[in-house]
Amino acid sequence: MSDFRIVHDYPHPPAKVWRVLTDPELIPLWTATGRGGRPVGFSSEVGARFKFVARPMPGWSGVVECEVLESREPALLRYSWVGDQGGDVTVVSYRLEPQGNGTRFTWEHTGFRGIGGLLVCKLLASVRKKMLAVGLPPILDQLDDRASRLRDSIG
Repeated sequence: MSDFRIVHDYPHPPAKVWRVLTDPELIPLWTATGRGGRPVGFSSEVGARFKFVARPMPGWSGVVECEVLESREPALLRYSWVGDQGGDVTVVSYRLEPQGNGTRFTWEHTGFRGIGGLLVCKLLASVRKKMLAVGLPPILDQLDDRASRLRDSIG
């Protein structure tokens, strides 16, 4: 089985990072950096079913089916991920921990099988690294300190 884990420290409180990771209006602002999808029907409630919808590519419809498996705001979100109809079920976990004056965020994606799974794992790891290093920081920086609204300079 193949997995990947990405760890980033952000100079923002866990509640703010959680908001950017789980607010359906904010998610596309940082996922677009890595060609990621927009959430459809997303809620962080356990049992919620939702989709990430992206631009289709050869061999992929552009739709990922998900279900929230565990949620403890603002520390943990785990959801299933099925990238292809009839494909393997993998699991994505977001872990947020206070770290000094900020947050340590760990993204894990586990359960990839076989050679095809290894290739998908490597592709997704590359995409996620870009999202978390390039896409997420400016959104966190632009969200006001109460995590209630984006400042005017994001559009």
